[in-house]
Amino acid sequence: MSDDKKNETPEPVVAKDAWTEGEPAPVASDASAVASKKESVVDEGAWQRDLLNRLAFSSINEQRRTRRWGIFFKFMVFAYIFFILFYIPRDWGGADIKLGGEHTALIEIAGVISADTPASADTVVGGLRAAFKDENTAGVILRINSPGGSPVQSGYIYDEIKRLRGLYPETPLYAVVVDVCASGGYYIAAAADEIYADKASMVGSIGVVMNGFGFTGAMDKLGVERRLLTAGESKGFLDPFSPLKEGEVEHVKGMLGNIHQQFIDAVKEGRGERLVDSDKIFTGLVWSGEQAVELGLVDGLGSSSYVAREIIGTERIVDFTPRPDYFQQFADRIGMTMANTLSNQFGASLK
Repeated sequence: MSDDKKNETPEPVVAKDAWTEGEPAPVASDASAVASKKESVVDEGAWQRDLLNRLAFSSINEQRRTRRWGIFFKFMVFAYIFFILFYIPRDWGGADIKLGGEHTALIEIAGVISADTPASADTVVGGLRAAFKDENTAGVILRINSPGGSPVQSGYIYDEIKRLRGLYPETPLYAVVVDVCASGGYYIAAAADEIYADKASMVGSIGVVMNGFGFTGAMDKLGVERRLLTAGESKGFLDPFSPLKEGEVEHVKGMLGNIHQQFIDAVKEGRGERLVDSDKIFTGLVWSGEQAVELGLVDGLGSSSYVAREIIGTERIVDFTPRPDYFQQFADRIGMTMANTLSNQFGASLK
């Protein structure tokens, strides 16, 4: 090799300009990656915003639905109260029923006869008066399923039946026994024109009872002393924590005997010659429906439907039994609650 070639200096390598030579610069791929990353960040932010928007609108829609349902239920409650106040008749729970066409009126006596039960004199008498007053009533059925109760309440009903039968002599009244018609229940039934029962019904118990408990022996064993102060020699008679006195016992027996005689007189007046002459009838015993027919306590065997269809001749039965006025009870309870609340709040400051 010659010395001239050895001494030549190599020329520097110059990078080609992409803008002048038309070839892509090596940094172009890096710019694309950055742009792609920016687009990815932009897309992710848009997705998050869209998700937040969807959640927000979903919550708003749910609130709107809840508000609409709340308005709907409030409206329904208001409509219900409005209906009760203005469209349900005042006598809806009572016995003042007006129905067209001839019918047999029915009044129920169910359960213990007492002043604070559904079988109270006020309730039964109200139904009886409405039934007799209705011009379409062909006959009245008094359906009894009662073990008895207060002789006073029974006496009220008995007397009212007699009075109504006098005012409406063309309207007959029949007593129909269901399961049991005993004591005060039979007292009432005796006022009917006729009495019908099932062959297995229990009828009778014409008597008077008064019971209680005595705790004197238990008090002696426990060492408890009874301290009873009275003004009046017999004010504390029949006290369960004091020993029985013979004079007090005789007095109570005389009172019960007097009430029993009133019961006997009412049964004899109502049943008359149909009663069999037997001392057992008024001893407080009960009999089946079949036995009661033989003793004259019952006229025949049959149900309410049978009496309406075969005896009265009008099969259609309309219930005249006064029912509880639940709205009035609710209003009374609300008023009582408010009165008690006010009394408790203001009463404490006056003490």
